[in-house]
Amino acid sequence: MKNSFVYILSNERRSMLYIGVTTDLYKRVVEHKSRKGSIFTKKYNLKVLVYFEEFSAIYQAIAREKQLKNWHKEWKWNLIKQLNPELEDLFHQIGP
Repeated sequence: MKNSFVYILSNERRSMLYIGVTTDLYKRVVEHKSRKGSIFTKKYNLKVLVYFEEFSAIYQAIAREKQLKNWHKEWKWNLIKQLNPELEDLFHQIGP
């Protein structure tokens, strides 16, 4: 069974967030970076990977995505900053 991921993208100014789920994190982030991701990420230029979590089953990732989407924005930023305090683009960590 293929692992699944919940990921959070932001824009260059780190003022907006997008939460998504995928089974191929590298491919999905490449799609976002090349503006072939969702309409929302394209509209707001969200292509900086600031956070991700890995799960062994897709249903776990989907449940976590739903949970995070219901969080207050401040809670999301606090979660991101725990693992990525500099708010760097983590794309280099995921490799093809």
